[in-house]
Amino acid sequence: MEQRKPRENGPRRNGPRKNGPRRNGPKVEKEFEERVVTINRVTKVVKGGRKFRFAALVVIGDRKGRVGFGTGKANEVPDAIRKASEAAKRNVIRVPMIHGTIPHEVNGMFGSGNVFLKPASQGTGIIAGGPVRAVVELAGYSDILSKSLGSRTPINMVRATMEGLASLKTAQQVAELRDKKVEEIYG
Repeated sequence: MEQRKPRENGPRRNGPRKNGPRRNGPKVEKEFEERVVTINRVTKVVKGGRKFRFAALVVIGDRKGRVGFGTGKANEVPDAIRKASEAAKRNVIRVPMIHGTIPHEVNGMFGSGNVFLKPASQGTGIIAGGPVRAVVELAGYSDILSKSLGSRTPINMVRATMEGLASLKTAQQVAELRDKKVEEIYG
């Protein structure tokens, strides 16, 4: 059997690289973790037919008490997600946390969306559905109870949850508002 000769038309592809491994720059630790809650396909009917666009709802958080959400619309899904995450970074709030749960019961309302949030004892976990769970997890809560009472539309649920979390107050904040000590508030 005759042996084949190696080809002489250029360098071999599977050998080591001459310039070393490719690097796209230093790895940067992301400030926020992001989660895509929903993506909707939006249709606009025009004279020539239908124009499709995509609307994305993204929640971001650092799991240490900061959380935000944003929406974005674009012709392609990745662009919509990018726009939504940029909008979310401009819409970040700080939420109070006591032993991994919220300080008190709260009812967040936005439009017809109504979300009830209740503190839970340690070890309960997060009892929440889709959009509410995304907000609560990325805020950093580990134990919480929730119930969606109104509209089940993801954007309304996220906005209602954010309203509820934004209206939370700690005992120290209430004491300062009333010019009292924390012991008098609990007393």
